[in-house]
Amino acid sequence: MPTAILTGQQVPGSSIEGELRSLGFDVHLASGAADAETLLARVPGEERVAVVDARFVGHPHALRLGLTDPRFPLAAIPGAVTAQPAARQAMTRAMARENSAGGGTAVAVDSLADRITAALDADGADVHRPELGSLVAAVPADPQARNEARQAVAAVDDEAVRLKSAVKARDGFVTTHLVSPYSRYIARWCARRGLTPNQVTTASLITALIAAGCAATGTRGGFVAAGVLLIASFVLDCTDGQLARYSLQYSTLGAWLDATFDRAKEYAYYAGLALGAARGGDDVWALALGAMVLQTCRHVVDFSFNEAHVDSAAASANTSPTAALSDRLDSVGWTVWARRMIVLPIGERWAMIAVLTALTTPRITFYALLIGCAFAATYTTAGRVLRSLTRKAVRTDRAAKALADLADSGPLAEAAARGLRTAARRLPGFTAPAVALLGGAAVVAAAALTGFGGPWPLVAAVVYLLTSALAVARRLKGALDWLVPPFFRAAEYLTVLFLAAKADVNGALPAAFGLVAAVAYHHYDTVYRIRGDAGAPPQWLVRTIGGHEGRTLVICVLAALLTATQFKVALTVLAVAVALVVLVESIRFWVAAHKVGAPAVHDEGEPA
Repeated sequence: MPTAILTGQQVPGSSIEGELRSLGFDVHLASGAADAETLLARVPGEERVAVVDARFVGHPHALRLGLTDPRFPLAAIPGAVTAQPAARQAMTRAMARENSAGGGTAVAVDSLADRITAALDADGADVHRPELGSLVAAVPADPQARNEARQAVAAVDDEAVRLKSAVKARDGFVTTHLVSPYSRYIARWCARRGLTPNQVTTASLITALIAAGCAATGTRGGFVAAGVLLIASFVLDCTDGQLARYSLQYSTLGAWLDATFDRAKEYAYYAGLALGAARGGDDVWALALGAMVLQTCRHVVDFSFNEAHVDSAAASANTSPTAALSDRLDSVGWTVWARRMIVLPIGERWAMIAVLTALTTPRITFYALLIGCAFAATYTTAGRVLRSLTRKAVRTDRAAKALADLADSGPLAEAAARGLRTAARRLPGFTAPAVALLGGAAVVAAAALTGFGGPWPLVAAVVYLLTSALAVARRLKGALDWLVPPFFRAAEYLTVLFLAAKADVNGALPAAFGLVAAVAYHHYDTVYRIRGDAGAPPQWLVRTIGGHEGRTLVICVLAALLTATQFKVALTVLAVAVALVVLVESIRFWVAAHKVGAPAVHDEGEPA
C-alpha cells in the first residue's frame, strides 16, 4: 500500500486525510520536517510515497492526477509531491537537504512538499506536473485564502472534469461524436465495480471474435449480427482507454494488449468475412489479404515517420511549409474533422465495415475498404513525404536505430550490407528508399506477372536481397529513409499474396493470410517495444524467422521447387512455425516486463 506523509499544521474540518485514504494511501501524520524524514525512511523501498501539506485545499481528482499516475517516477502539484520506488533516492536526498542545517532551496516557501519539489527541480530531476485545468490545488496561507480556495473548489464539478478528461483530446469524428459521449459513462461504471482496463480490452477482443464467427456463417442474419457486434467491440475498445484515463490504471502490459488486440480483432474479422463469402460461393481471400497488407503498411508508414522525427532537432519547430499549411487549416473548424475522417481512422473504418457487412456483401465491403484505405494511405504518405523534403531537421542516432529495427533485416541482408558499407557511403542521400523501392517492385512484379513455378520470382528475390542490403548499409538518417521499412513490408507481404494467388489451389490464399498475419504480428510487436522504450525484439528471434529478405527468398524458392499443392502446405507450416516463435517470445517478454515493474505506458491508439 502506498504511504502518504501529512505534514504541516492540521486544519480543523479538513478532508485531506480522508481523501488520501480514498485514493488508497496509508496516511501518517508528521509533527515536523524531521519527523517526516524519519517516516519517509521507514516506508519500504518498493512502495510509492507522497508528502502532502495538511493545509491542502483542492479537488480529489487533482490529488489523484498528482499522486497516483503510475507513468511518472516523480510528480507534484501545489502542496503535494510523490515518488515511485525508482525515484525514492531523489526524494530522500531532497528532504534531507531541507532538514540539513542551513538547507532549503526555497526558504520563502512555507510548504514542506513544495520545498521538496523545488529541491528536486534544483537537482535536475524530472518532476511531472499534470495539467489541472479548472481543477483546484492550493495551500492557502490564511483563513481568507482558504475560504476563497474552498469556494473555487465548489464552483467546479470534479466528476465532470474527470469524465471529460477520460476522453482523448484528439480523435476521429465517429469516436468523438458517436461513441465517447456515452462510452465514458460505461468506463465510470466499470471503474466503480473494480474492473480493469485489461479486462475490458479482453471483453472487446472476445466480442470481435464472436463477430468474426458470425460473419463466417455466410448468412444475412450472421452478417447483421457481425456488424452489430463489431460496433459493440469498438465501443468497448474506446471504453478501455477511457477507463485507464478515468482511474489512472496505466501499465506496459495494458498498452501492449490494447494495441495488439486491435490488430487481432480487425484481421480476424477480415478472415471471418472471407470465410462467410466462401460459404456463399464467393472467394474473396485475395481481397481480405490485400486489405490486411494495405492496412499494415499504412501503420508502418505512420510508425516509421514518427520514429524518424520524434526527437529530431526540428521536431518541435514548424520548419515545413506543409506543416505550416496544416496549422493554418486547423483554424478552420470543419477542415479539422474532414482531414481526420478522410484518413479513415479506426472509428470510421470499423463503422464503415460494420454497416457494409450488415447491408451488402463481403466483396463490396472489401472493395470499399481497399479504396478508402488506398486513398487515405496516398493522402497521408504524400503529406509526410512533402514534410520530410521541406523540413530542415537532423535525424538522431536513436531515430536511425529505430528505423533499422523496424526494417527487420535478417542475417543475409546484414552480411551483404557489411560488404556494401563503403560503397554505400559514396551514394546520394536518396539511395536507401530508392533501392528499397526498386528491389521490392522487382520481386513483387515477378511474382505477379510470371507463371507459378517459374524461375523469375527467385531471381528477383536475390536482387531484392542485394537491394535491401544496400538500403541498410549505412545509417538511415536521410530525409526519406523512413520509407525503407514500409517498402520492405509491402514487398514481402505482396510477394506472398501474388505467389499464393498464382498457385491457384484451394487453401493457398488462406495459408498466405495466416503467414502474413504471423509476420505482421512480429512487426507490430517490434513497433510497440520501441514505443514503450523496451528496445527491439532480440536478434536471435529476427535471425530465427529469417528477416524480411530471408523469408521472401524462402517463399520464392518454395514456389519454384514445389507443386501448387505442396506450396500451400509449405505456407501453412511456415505460418504455424512463425506464429509459434513470435507469439511465445512476445508473450514471455511482455509478461516478464509487467512483473518486474516496467515503466507504465498508455497507448493512445493508432495514429491513422
